Amino acid sequence: MAASLSTVASARECGVRYLSMEDGPSPEQIARYRAMTPEERLQQAYALYWTARRLRAASERALHPDWSEEQIEAHVRRIFLRAST
Repeated sequence: MAASLSTVASARECGVRYLSMEDGPSPEQIARYRAMTPEERLQQAYALYWTARRLRAASERALHPDWSEEQIEAHVRRIFLRAST
């Protein structure tokens, strides 16, 4: 869900900066990623995956307040099963 223009404007007034896909990682982040062991990279990927699922479930709950938790979980599962890169 995209932020509204008023939300973005309010955030900027408070010093919050939204990152775009064009920003990319900082040199410090790149150095940290390169220093990670394969196990650390896998742990990061695992955490990111489950964070994305929790965020999607929260979004679906907001979009479908009448759905049961089982319906939300099944819907999110279908979305992630069909996802591709």
